[in-house]
Amino acid sequence: MIISSLTFLIIFAVIGAILYGQRLIKTEKSDAVFGNPERSKGGIHWVIVGSSFLLFLWLYYSWDIAKAFYPKSANEICQVAKVRESMLSLKYLFPIDERQHKSTAIIHRENENIQNYITEISSNPNLSEVDKDAYINILEKIKLSIPYLTDEKYLEFETKKIIDKLTNRINNLTNVFPTNNFPPALTLDEEKILNEGLSKQLGWGATGMEIPPLPETKLGLKYHKAAEELTLISDEFFQIRNHNPQYKLLTNDIKSDIKNHRDKLNDNQELEITLLKEINKLNKRIQFASIFPPTTLVQFEQAVRNFDNIQKIEQGSIATKDALLFPGGTIVSSGPTCAEDGPGRWLPKPSDTFRIFADMLKPSVGFKFVPLLWYEMMGVNKIVGFILPDWIADIIPGKYPIHSSDGQVKPNFKSKILDIVTGNFEAFKIPVPIGHIWDSFLRVFLGLVFGIILGVPLGIFMGLNRFAKGFFDPLVELYRPVPPLAWAPLVITVFGIDNVGKIFLLFMVSLSIMIISARAGASGTQLSKIHAAHSLGASRWQILREVIFPNSLPEILTGIRVAVGMCWGTLVAAEFLAGTTGIGFVENVARKYMQYEVIWITIFVMGMLGLLFDITIRKIIDKTIPWRGKG
Repeated sequence: MIISSLTFLIIFAVIGAILYGQRLIKTEKSDAVFGNPERSKGGIHWVIVGSSFLLFLWLYYSWDIAKAFYPKSANEICQVAKVRESMLSLKYLFPIDERQHKSTAIIHRENENIQNYITEISSNPNLSEVDKDAYINILEKIKLSIPYLTDEKYLEFETKKIIDKLTNRINNLTNVFPTNNFPPALTLDEEKILNEGLSKQLGWGATGMEIPPLPETKLGLKYHKAAEELTLISDEFFQIRNHNPQYKLLTNDIKSDIKNHRDKLNDNQELEITLLKEINKLNKRIQFASIFPPTTLVQFEQAVRNFDNIQKIEQGSIATKDALLFPGGTIVSSGPTCAEDGPGRWLPKPSDTFRIFADMLKPSVGFKFVPLLWYEMMGVNKIVGFILPDWIADIIPGKYPIHSSDGQVKPNFKSKILDIVTGNFEAFKIPVPIGHIWDSFLRVFLGLVFGIILGVPLGIFMGLNRFAKGFFDPLVELYRPVPPLAWAPLVITVFGIDNVGKIFLLFMVSLSIMIISARAGASGTQLSKIHAAHSLGASRWQILREVIFPNSLPEILTGIRVAVGMCWGTLVAAEFLAGTTGIGFVENVARKYMQYEVIWITIFVMGMLGLLFDITIRKIIDKTIPWRGKG
């Protein structure tokens, strides 16, 4: 219900936004020339169109629209897939899905193999003449055995009778399949088994990507029963062996020749033994192949074709749903089970994804006993103890209290300060975020902040000072081109797998970017502005604060946007390598267990967090450098 309503809402939103955009174009100023940045501002309606388009593609190609409007469609297609699978081996015998009869293809292939072996053996200088004659004689006998399988006069009556019986069974199925008399009424035992199975059967997507295999509609039951009958017919057909007495006699003679010649060979005659094994394999391939005279299976083939056509006609709305609502694939059957084969398999449905996402947010479920994002009540004393260093108490004059003779310890001012800086005092509690998302967010934020704090002053210093540029430039350029993942094993080894190692790695990533951007901004300051400031009597600090730093801000803020993206990519990789919490850790574990919904959730969360950072920085840019692009 929710997804179907959302689908209609998306369609109406797209149509409404497009109509609004067309009406807005008519009212806009006509003097806004091409290249004017003002033309790119606004346009929230196009944001709606783009977002709705992406969401609609996700709904459509994940097959969630099919699930929302026709929840039993996958089950019906599953039953059709069972018929398709049960007919696959039978249709493979004939030029229905293939170019020629299977018997023809086998005979053509094995005749070529026999001739190739004869040619190879005749020209092989490492074989004796006795061995050559023996091998060629066996091959000629194998070649002579094929007509015993393909000649109508050798076909046994009992074999033909079985084929006719199977043909009649397919014809009967074809005749009764379109009627209301098929499937016949279930016996009490069959109905009991089916009802028990249906009561235990979960819905489409309730167990990940699984499709409910038992038929849930009358049409599905029809295909299910037809598939069972066709499977029995197929199994019985492939048990038939067209081994008439003449063929058996010649085959036994061939086996005897192979055995007698093998007994004469020594174990060191590897070439002769290998050739004999290949000839024996060739003989067995012909022996166990379904080879019949060319006219024997004409009626059987026609029966298969007729039923195939009837079952396609009877699909009716199932075929339409399959074509329109299951793009890029369909439901396939493998034995008693069915599965999605297409984008619906690796592209989780929004309905399943949001349900799993909601469960992972709960502290009672989470992921590996940790919620994606939640909160806990924490005393302010713990926060104070975490922020304030303990050495503050150590520099307070005086000594810490000593216990008295009666076993009491009286606190003094120094011990009270120690209690404050260590958080050992009572205070009210406030909600504090916890979870995988918060851990990743905090790591990126801290790594980025430390990189900005150290990188921006150093970059400006390098842009203004010859010594700083010459001294620090080789150090920065030495490690900057190295991919962050190359540093990850070393950093994690030195700092461990906890937060310190990951934050330091992100600090290294953001530091080089901030140094380069700040240096470019400082060195790119217009000289005329600096001369003007000098002529007005500005001091060095005033020039740095009022001229150079504002001129560097566009480069610095752009560098922050670049650093955010690099930090997110590096963090996920670092959490892949070593971590027990974080978005990268969640994705790594989900990858091992093929939890596609969880993988897509982590991708979505990373994208949204990156977008949140970027939007925040864009707002800061608009507020701090409103002159950008206007001068």
